[in-house]
Amino acid sequence: MPELPEVEIIARTLKPALVGQTILGADLLWARTLAIPTPRKFKEKIKGQKILNVSRRAKFLRLQLPTYTLFVHLRMSGDLFIKEESDSPDKHDRLRLLLSNGKILVFNDTRKFGRVWLTDEPESVIGRLGPEPLSGEFTPRWLHENLHRRHRRLKPLLLDQTFLAGLGNIYTDEALHRARLHPLVVSDSVKQEQAERLHEAICAVLAEGIRRNGSSIDWVYRGGEFQNYFRVYAREGQPCPVCRTKIKRLVVGQRGTHFCPKCQRKR
Repeated sequence: MPELPEVEIIARTLKPALVGQTILGADLLWARTLAIPTPRKFKEKIKGQKILNVSRRAKFLRLQLPTYTLFVHLRMSGDLFIKEESDSPDKHDRLRLLLSNGKILVFNDTRKFGRVWLTDEPESVIGRLGPEPLSGEFTPRWLHENLHRRHRRLKPLLLDQTFLAGLGNIYTDEALHRARLHPLVVSDSVKQEQAERLHEAICAVLAEGIRRNGSSIDWVYRGGEFQNYFRVYAREGQPCPVCRTKIKRLVVGQRGTHFCPKCQRKR
């Protein structure tokens, strides 16, 4: 699943091509792609809307329209890109939006888990999300205080989008290794100095992910190179880049989790 860096790159790539374009019509090829509204209302409401901005909130792509906000969540296999009007639909195209410049904005999703929302109440979609990890709201003090307001294992808490928005399996494993914290440490046991290390690690790993155009370990996401710089993720049995101990894998909250048993001791 694309995480914050991958979604950020997609938003940055699409923005110059989409801003200023008017949506002339919609071709919905799989009705369940829409979370809200109904297909009929979607086609009525989206027609004639001008794209004012393209941005990201957590793992959501956000297209700002004059009256509505269009949210896209890529989930496991979704992708959003621009095609020529003359290009025939791909078998996995779920939604195609005809633009005023003759191009088509295509939502392609092989596994059909991705969803699209068109709403005049953005908070109904993203209102429960936690702070952005690259925003001013996310500080070492905030992290320490909020870790201690909960009694949960560290990795599942960091993956909880209502706690902190945008982190997924890859960048959580990488940040925990940089911070030298075991994924099963209980959140309210994390000391101030450890919270500061974790804050710095989260910001650093996300910034590097964006700088390297994301991670291309899944056949769905294209163009990134951060996978060439992983410390622990997907490196089970390989040496830790810090201490050369073999990376181990365990399952935490049904998610494969990679860590160094020496650098990230569970005390």
